Amino acid sequence: MKPTLLALPGNEALASRLTLDLRISLGEIETHRFPDGEAYVRIVSPVSGRPVLIAAPLHHPDKVILPLVLLAKTARELGATSVGLVALYLPYLRQDRRFRSGEALSARHFASLLSDTVDWIVTVNPHLHRFHDLQEIYRIPTEVVSAAPRLARWIREQVVAPLLVGPDEESRQWIAPIAAESGCPAVTLRKRRLGDLRVEIELPQLSQYRGRTPVLVDDIVSTGRTMIETVGALARAGFKRCSCVAVHGIFAQDAYARILAAGIHQIATCNTVPHPSNAIDIHDLVAEAAGRQLSGTGAHLAVGSW
Repeated sequence: MKPTLLALPGNEALASRLTLDLRISLGEIETHRFPDGEAYVRIVSPVSGRPVLIAAPLHHPDKVILPLVLLAKTARELGATSVGLVALYLPYLRQDRRFRSGEALSARHFASLLSDTVDWIVTVNPHLHRFHDLQEIYRIPTEVVSAAPRLARWIREQVVAPLLVGPDEESRQWIAPIAAESGCPAVTLRKRRLGDLRVEIELPQLSQYRGRTPVLVDDIVSTGRTMIETVGALARAGFKRCSCVAVHGIFAQDAYARILAAGIHQIATCNTVPHPSNAIDIHDLVAEAAGRQLSGTGAHLAVGSW
């Protein structure tokens, strides 16, 4: 049978793209909260004998993870042959080691939870630090969609004489393919985090790049502190006009307004997290990856040779 897509609220644009590109049906579900905050989930459409694909917006994970678990387990109970997950933003990767005694290794525990819940995952540029691959912590197949080619294309088309600027030395591994794709130089900063809301930025020597436009490139923009400090440091070094591109625009609290106020000329993010800054579409790449995973389960797809 053809797969059925079950989309938790907040995924309307992605759900539309997945159903259109994969030519699969969008199943109906019901969700709400009881007065005490407990989640209610009901699958209305038939799923027996079908592969099920769940689309879940996990950029606010604590609100969504339990409904996701209930949805996946209910689909299995109702006879789904497999359950896959498309989560454009994969959370709980920052705590990948114990920095202080007694801290939860949330990256491993969250990976264990999802590995027990679904059969495979498709995501976009997970925020990996000490792990080199999701398979180090996930026990199920994972496919990572790279947004680098789309970021590089946006930079080529929108910025004159760009200079890519990575937020820290760890960013070198993923800013390199964007630099190669866009054909422009790249530098990385040294960042020292002093807390959740404080960072110190040290610029490298930039005199050879006079006349270029710095493009701050990051995988995630959350509080925006790194961007704001970097814009200030670049301004003091003589670079008055900066752009910013990122894969995932979380923009916690008033981060977006503060980044704009700091002097960023333009901000562009991928449409992994719904936000006014979404200017880079990667939903078609995600649909292709989901098609490959569904084909691996033996699902019948009307189009595509994944």
